[in-house]
Amino acid sequence: MINLQSRDYCPLLNEIEAYVKNPLFSQFCSEIKEKYKINEKIEYSSCSWEKGWNVKFKKSGKTLCTIYPREQYFTVLVVVGQKEKARVESLLPDCCAELREIYRKTTEGNGQKWLMIDLEDDGAIFRDVLRLIEIRSARQV
Repeated sequence: MINLQSRDYCPLLNEIEAYVKNPLFSQFCSEIKEKYKINEKIEYSSCSWEKGWNVKFKKSGKTLCTIYPREQYFTVLVVVGQKEKARVESLLPDCCAELREIYRKTTEGNGQKWLMIDLEDDGAIFRDVLRLIEIRSARQV
Protein backbone atom coordinates (compact mmCIF):
# COMPACT_ATOMS: atom_id res chain seq x y z
CA MET A 1 0.00 0.00 0.00
CA ILE A 2 1.34 3.44 -0.90
CA ASN A 3 1.74 6.21 1.65
CA LEU A 4 0.17 9.33 0.17
CA GLN A 5 1.67 11.53 2.89
CA SER A 6 5.26 10.50 2.13
CA ARG A 7 7.11 12.82 -0.23
CA ASP A 8 9.67 10.04 -0.88
CA TYR A 9 7.70 8.32 -3.64
CA CYS A 10 5.48 9.88 -6.30
CA PRO A 11 2.69 7.38 -6.96
CA LEU A 12 1.38 6.60 -10.43
CA LEU A 13 -2.27 7.19 -11.24
CA ASN A 14 -3.03 3.44 -11.18
CA GLU A 15 -1.46 3.20 -7.71
CA ILE A 16 -3.69 6.03 -6.49
CA GLU A 17 -6.65 4.23 -8.08
CA ALA A 18 -5.74 1.05 -6.17
CA TYR A 19 -5.52 3.08 -2.95
CA VAL A 20 -8.97 4.65 -3.48
CA LYS A 21 -10.56 1.25 -4.24
CA ASN A 22 -13.54 2.84 -5.96
CA PRO A 23 -14.04 2.48 -9.74
CA LEU A 24 -15.57 5.95 -9.80
CA PHE A 25 -12.07 7.43 -9.41
CA SER A 26 -10.95 5.93 -12.71
CA GLN A 27 -14.23 6.90 -14.40
CA PHE A 28 -13.93 10.51 -13.17
CA CYS A 29 -10.32 10.84 -14.32
CA SER A 30 -11.13 9.29 -17.71
CA GLU A 31 -14.04 11.66 -18.29
CA ILE A 32 -11.90 14.73 -17.51
CA LYS A 33 -9.00 13.50 -19.66
CA GLU A 34 -11.22 12.69 -22.65
CA LYS A 35 -13.42 15.79 -22.52
CA TYR A 36 -10.64 18.35 -22.08
CA LYS A 37 -7.83 16.46 -23.87
CA ILE A 38 -5.52 16.85 -20.86
CA ASN A 39 -3.49 14.56 -18.63
CA GLU A 40 -3.30 14.49 -14.89
CA LYS A 41 -0.48 16.02 -12.89
CA ILE A 42 0.34 14.21 -9.68
CA GLU A 43 1.66 16.75 -7.21
CA TYR A 44 2.71 16.79 -3.58
CA SER A 45 1.12 19.40 -1.35
CA SER A 46 2.85 20.54 1.81
CA CYS A 47 -0.24 22.45 2.87
CA SER A 48 -1.16 21.64 6.46
CA TRP A 49 -4.82 21.48 5.40
CA GLU A 50 -4.35 18.66 2.83
CA LYS A 51 -0.78 17.38 3.05
CA GLY A 52 0.13 14.61 0.62
CA TRP A 53 -0.15 13.54 -3.01
CA ASN A 54 -3.07 14.75 -5.08
CA VAL A 55 -4.14 14.68 -8.71
CA LYS A 56 -4.62 17.92 -10.63
CA PHE A 57 -6.16 18.53 -13.98
CA LYS A 58 -4.93 21.74 -15.58
CA LYS A 59 -5.79 23.37 -18.88
CA SER A 60 -3.95 26.41 -20.23
CA GLY A 61 -2.14 26.77 -16.91
CA LYS A 62 -5.34 26.92 -14.85
CA THR A 63 -6.43 24.16 -12.49
CA LEU A 64 -9.85 22.75 -13.42
CA CYS A 65 -9.98 20.55 -10.32
CA THR A 66 -7.81 18.83 -7.74
CA ILE A 67 -8.53 15.31 -6.49
CA TYR A 68 -7.65 14.26 -2.95
CA PRO A 69 -7.59 10.44 -2.74
CA ARG A 70 -9.29 8.75 0.21
CA GLU A 71 -10.00 5.10 0.93
CA GLN A 72 -13.28 4.13 -0.78
CA TYR A 73 -13.94 7.66 -2.11
CA PHE A 74 -12.18 10.85 -3.18
CA THR A 75 -12.63 14.56 -2.65
CA VAL A 76 -12.71 16.97 -5.58
CA LEU A 77 -11.74 20.60 -5.09
CA VAL A 78 -13.34 23.00 -7.55
CA VAL A 79 -12.55 26.68 -7.11
CA VAL A 80 -15.35 29.07 -8.04
CA GLY A 81 -13.79 32.46 -8.73
CA GLN A 82 -15.33 35.80 -9.61
CA LYS A 83 -15.42 34.91 -13.32
CA GLU A 84 -17.37 31.69 -12.68
CA LYS A 85 -19.57 32.86 -9.80
CA ALA A 86 -22.57 34.15 -11.79
CA ARG A 87 -22.71 31.06 -14.01
CA VAL A 88 -22.37 28.70 -11.05
CA GLU A 89 -25.04 30.50 -9.06
CA SER A 90 -27.44 30.38 -12.03
CA LEU A 91 -26.80 26.62 -12.28
CA LEU A 92 -27.29 25.91 -8.55
CA PRO A 93 -31.11 25.62 -8.62
CA ASP A 94 -30.69 22.68 -11.04
CA CYS A 95 -28.06 20.98 -8.84
CA CYS A 96 -28.68 18.40 -6.15
CA ALA A 97 -29.41 19.55 -2.60
CA GLU A 98 -26.05 18.24 -1.37
CA LEU A 99 -24.07 20.44 -3.75
CA ARG A 100 -26.25 23.47 -3.02
CA GLU A 101 -25.57 22.96 0.69
CA ILE A 102 -21.81 22.66 0.13
CA TYR A 103 -21.87 25.88 -1.88
CA ARG A 104 -23.96 27.68 0.77
CA LYS A 105 -21.70 26.58 3.64
CA THR A 106 -18.39 27.32 1.89
CA THR A 107 -16.97 30.64 3.03
CA GLU A 108 -15.86 33.04 0.33
CA GLY A 109 -12.32 34.37 0.57
CA ASN A 110 -10.52 36.68 -1.84
CA GLY A 111 -13.55 36.46 -4.14
CA GLN A 112 -13.36 32.66 -4.36
CA LYS A 113 -15.16 29.66 -2.95
CA TRP A 114 -13.10 26.49 -2.60
CA LEU A 115 -15.67 23.72 -2.87
CA MET A 116 -14.52 20.41 -1.36
CA ILE A 117 -16.87 17.72 -2.68
CA ASP A 118 -16.72 14.07 -1.66
CA LEU A 119 -17.55 11.57 -4.41
CA GLU A 120 -18.49 7.99 -3.60
CA ASP A 121 -20.89 7.06 -6.43
CA ASP A 122 -21.99 8.30 -9.83
CA GLY A 123 -25.19 9.94 -8.59
CA ALA A 124 -26.39 13.51 -8.98
CA ILE A 125 -23.48 15.13 -7.17
CA PHE A 126 -21.02 13.41 -9.53
CA ARG A 127 -22.82 14.92 -12.53
CA ASP A 128 -23.01 18.32 -10.82
CA VAL A 129 -19.25 18.34 -10.17
CA LEU A 130 -18.66 17.71 -13.87
CA ARG A 131 -20.93 20.67 -14.65
CA LEU A 132 -18.92 22.91 -12.30
CA ILE A 133 -15.71 21.84 -14.03
CA GLU A 134 -17.33 22.65 -17.37
CA ILE A 135 -18.01 26.19 -16.15
CA ARG A 136 -14.45 26.46 -14.84
CA SER A 137 -13.06 25.30 -18.19
CA ALA A 138 -15.19 27.78 -20.17
CA ARG A 139 -12.93 30.63 -19.11
CA GLN A 140 -9.96 28.76 -20.58
CA VAL A 141 -9.49 30.26 -24.03
